[in-house]
Amino acid sequence: MTLVRFTQETVRDVKTVARGWRWGRRPQVPRSAEPYVIPREKALFPTAWARTPAAVAAREVLLQGALNSVMRYEISPAVSGLDALGKVDGPCLIVANHSSHLDTPLLLCTLPGPWRRRTAVAAAADYFFDTWWRATASAVMFNTFPIERRGGNLSSTPGDLLADGWNVVVFPEGTRSPDGWMERFRMGAAYLAVEHQVPVVPVGIKGSFAAMPRGRGWPVPGRPKVAVRYGEPLRPADGESARDFAPKVSAAVAALLDEESSTWWEARKRVAAGASPSQSGPDAARWRRVWAQTEPIQTAAAKRQAWK
Repeated sequence: MTLVRFTQETVRDVKTVARGWRWGRRPQVPRSAEPYVIPREKALFPTAWARTPAAVAAREVLLQGALNSVMRYEISPAVSGLDALGKVDGPCLIVANHSSHLDTPLLLCTLPGPWRRRTAVAAAADYFFDTWWRATASAVMFNTFPIERRGGNLSSTPGDLLADGWNVVVFPEGTRSPDGWMERFRMGAAYLAVEHQVPVVPVGIKGSFAAMPRGRGWPVPGRPKVAVRYGEPLRPADGESARDFAPKVSAAVAALLDEESSTWWEARKRVAAGASPSQSGPDAARWRRVWAQTEPIQTAAAKRQAWK
């Protein structure tokens, strides 16, 4: 037997043994033969402490003193439509499109102080609350609370917060857009609005994907422009179902994005005519959709040139 043949057979035998060896806790019984066990329901991370007066004061310092300064150094945010908040009396849902981790700090840092100090943010339990340190940091900085986005029972926390007078930020898409375009809105926000009879303040965020797309942990260089536009509050009609109200919320956010791409007058004319462009993007390859969303946006100051 040659040395080469001996080596080949030895390697083959080692691989055969390795495939059948119980490495770690590898079970001997095939998964298909194991008895079904109902998975235990995980306890949600407690966040009530993040809404105490001491936590609210600490968060205000962190948001306005540190995060807001860093954010405005890295990007150029432009906010409009804040006067619409004056038409809301009591707690409400703040609903926005979601394409970047910048969206939450943009909302909290652009809200007026009294609003910001009474606003909580719904966050995915499987992402922001998968480890204790991430959950603690998220709750301290953004006043987040966990919600399950992959089935299961609907958490009562959003309704409890609304009943206690807190505003709640909800991203109905459930996750960040992979290419910057608006995804289908789920009905959770509409259900909360109908169930608790609270208004919805739509918000269109444009440019956050180009500033910090999915996969990046820091904004791109060059202080990219990001626009945050608040819209008129929506109220569910008497007897209106969540299924009927949800498309109105989605259309309101899409109209704000259209308004940011053109002008208020042109966007409102398209809304009245039922001709608002879809914000789900072109039917094209992924790279083409991403490329379209990385185009620099115009701020309100640049748009005033159209009146000259």
